[in-house]
Amino acid sequence: MHIIIKNKNLTINNYKVKCAVGKRGIGIKKREGDLKTPKGKFKISYILYRKDRVGNLTSKLKKVVIKKNMGWCNDPKSNDYNKLIRFPFSFTAEKLFKKNNTYDIVLVLNYNSNPIKKNKGSAIFLHIARNNFVSTEGCVAIKKSDLRFLCSIINKKTLVKIV
Repeated sequence: MHIIIKNKNLTINNYKVKCAVGKRGIGIKKREGDLKTPKGKFKISYILYRKDRVGNLTSKLKKVVIKKNMGWCNDPKSNDYNKLIRFPFSFTAEKLFKKNNTYDIVLVLNYNSNPIKKNKGSAIFLHIARNNFVSTEGCVAIKKSDLRFLCSIINKKTLVKIV
């Protein structure tokens, strides 16, 4: 059972939902900040979630609770580039504990993770969409209820295929 992302739709088995992708669409990701959702097949490394906003999240995958001091490094100058970090942090990083709900549930894809190449792009997540499915900076985003359902049916063998 794999997740297919194509033409702003996410499909798994017979379940199909609308999704948001990068502002510049799906393509070959060349560098950090290019606003593209990368083509390819990716494993889901683990799930990050806000325990205060998401009750009993059911999944066969490893789950990590997002704390107020957590972030994701997007600074190629750091040795922690494209990794989960804790604040205070001396390089640029995106906060994961957000006021809006976009990171209440986050599936971390293994994009540019083994090995990590500097400037190749960081943090390709499958997370909660903003209103009207506004484009992302390269991630894939769906409705919270759909993401919650996805978490309940995926497993370690599930791949995310972005075409």
